[in-house]
Amino acid sequence: MVVPAQIARSLLIGALLLGTSSLAAAQRYEAEGYCRDGLPHGKYELRDGKGKLRALGAFNRGKRTGSFIFWSSDGVRIAHLPFDEDVLSGTLGTWYSGKSTREPQRKLEAVYSHGKLNGDKRSWYASGRLRAEYRYEQGELREASAKSPSGQALAEDAARALAQRDAAADDAFVASLLAIVAANPPRCDNTGDKA
Repeated sequence: MVVPAQIARSLLIGALLLGTSSLAAAQRYEAEGYCRDGLPHGKYELRDGKGKLRALGAFNRGKRTGSFIFWSSDGVRIAHLPFDEDVLSGTLGTWYSGKSTREPQRKLEAVYSHGKLNGDKRSWYASGRLRAEYRYEQGELREASAKSPSGQALAEDAARALAQRDAAADDAFVASLLAIVAANPPRCDNTGDKA
């Protein structure tokens, strides 16, 4: 079951982490990248109005390729999205945001193949305690186990329901990050020069 409030919350969190909510509408970004034949091609950087790096990735003839990494306004890494031919492929990772001088607390690891969950997906509470473990095959949930914040195991049906809610919230968060990149492409013309 998709929970609209959780999806809205994930979109808001993504927007707030990168400073793009309606409250931060004055936030400006500057994209820097290269182009080939009028399409983004090569290194891509997105910086905020203060010059802080907020996203780093690469394009191959307009398609996302390799790793796209995102940082919060505080400079904390919040997401790593792996791409192959513009679709998620590899191990996606997200981290909890917050002011920190050390490695951020991991939040999610999920294996994708050709845009579908395919393998293990694990999530953690902000405390570092394991929250859930799921196993997917070609986008289909095969196994689910989850724990409460106190560490008590949830029943399988509750774990499966949580997996559905998590999938919707995680998809919305990823979409919110990618929307920021889509809204801030490098300026391409047909000269092939740096944007």
